[in-house]
Amino acid sequence: MSDDEDSAPLVKKSRVFYGSLEERERERLAKESGGSDAIKAGIEAGNINISSGETLEVEERVSERQQEALAEFERRRRARQITVSTDDAEVKAGLRALGEPITLFGEGPADRRERLRSILSIVGPDALKKSQKDEQKAKRSQDECQQTWYHEGSASLKEARLWLARYSLPRAMRRLEAARQQRDVAEATRTVRQQEALTSWKRSYDRPISFCHFSPDSKMLATASWSGLCKLWSVPDCNLIRTLRGHSTNVGAVVFHPKAGISLDQSDVNLASCAADGSVKLWSLDSDEPVADIEGHVQRVSRLAWHPSGRFLGTSCYDSSWRLWDLEAQEEILHQEGHSRGVHDLHFHPDGSLAATGGLDSFGRVWDLRTGRCVVFLEGHLKEIYSVCFSPNGFHLATGSGDHTCKVWELRNRKCLYTVPAHHNLLSAVRFQPTEGHFLLTGAYDNTAKVWSHPGWSPLKTLAGHEGKVMGVDISPDGKLIATASYDRTFKLWLSD
Repeated sequence: MSDDEDSAPLVKKSRVFYGSLEERERERLAKESGGSDAIKAGIEAGNINISSGETLEVEERVSERQQEALAEFERRRRARQITVSTDDAEVKAGLRALGEPITLFGEGPADRRERLRSILSIVGPDALKKSQKDEQKAKRSQDECQQTWYHEGSASLKEARLWLARYSLPRAMRRLEAARQQRDVAEATRTVRQQEALTSWKRSYDRPISFCHFSPDSKMLATASWSGLCKLWSVPDCNLIRTLRGHSTNVGAVVFHPKAGISLDQSDVNLASCAADGSVKLWSLDSDEPVADIEGHVQRVSRLAWHPSGRFLGTSCYDSSWRLWDLEAQEEILHQEGHSRGVHDLHFHPDGSLAATGGLDSFGRVWDLRTGRCVVFLEGHLKEIYSVCFSPNGFHLATGSGDHTCKVWELRNRKCLYTVPAHHNLLSAVRFQPTEGHFLLTGAYDNTAKVWSHPGWSPLKTLAGHEGKVMGVDISPDGKLIATASYDRTFKLWLSD
């Protein structure tokens, strides 16, 4: 090693100034004053610009990752403050109300509860309350649609109800007595004796035939057409008797008075018809012109039916109501609401005590004409009800629907007795055999009509022959003939034996 390397490093000595600092301070101030003069000169020359004190706020920028982290921390904080029920059923109900799946694969109750807490921390705890309120409101509105309400009636309606009670109660007693006697008859004599038609007759229209109805004496058949015409035909030779002209649009139905051809004079009101423009007309048998018009409907009147007494006429309207007209008093005595959509069909009980209605809301109702109350609510069809019909036994009711089925209801226990998978298309009409109710006839838009046993509901015959939809069916009061009206502009008579 050299001597230089062995020597210690030199220590730097601090510099010490002696004397007063006054002179140095004066020099510094002089320099500063000179610098300020130079700045002033630069400003005057326009080379230096100084603002007037305005400031620009610089926005504090936070990275997206930091924002996400902060949002996640805030969400977790809200989640800790949310109270979630420990009942797993309530947790599932809450998830369902929020539109979330109630369970995931491999998810247990604790995981499901945490998932609900996590969802509520995002959408807010009020979302669950709001969804529950909306669900309750929707349920309440649905219940209101099915709720029956009543209005105070007039004095004439009270008199009519008392008259109906006096009329229907003796008939009910006679019907029940006949049922007791029929119960003692041997089973072999009560079997259904219906066969396929042996022969058929047909007559043509220019437009589809929408309805057909036999007269009470089984000697005439009335048909209604979309041409606005109604025609009377002799039975069974099907000769045209008379054309009833008065409607200007599609005729929905034409029906005979219960005593037409039996005790009524030809100049009396023997028929009634209704049309899509809301018009209802009354006809005699000796004139082509209507005897009277029933006014008051503002929407389509699809069907009408005579009360068994012949004093009252019921009409079903697409304004969600049906009406009862007292033809002796010549006034409307009942405007009955209750359906949430249009009422398509109605039918009176053989005793005259009840009325059944079927609506486009897929529900049927049975009304007590003596009290005005809805005594049976028929719920079960998936689509509109287009036809209703009471059985002569008084405790069965058939309904035909757009869901391709016919349901038979037991009125004594207010339940559906049997669902007949009747056709492959919409059912347009159902009719019980009018004397004993031994069979049920159905017509549908699959171009066929079918005969079913009652009871048992097994298929007996298929009446095939129309080239279009079967829009109306009827059975003669003597039980010997079946009539079918079709979209192919023809009607057919089928002979049963």
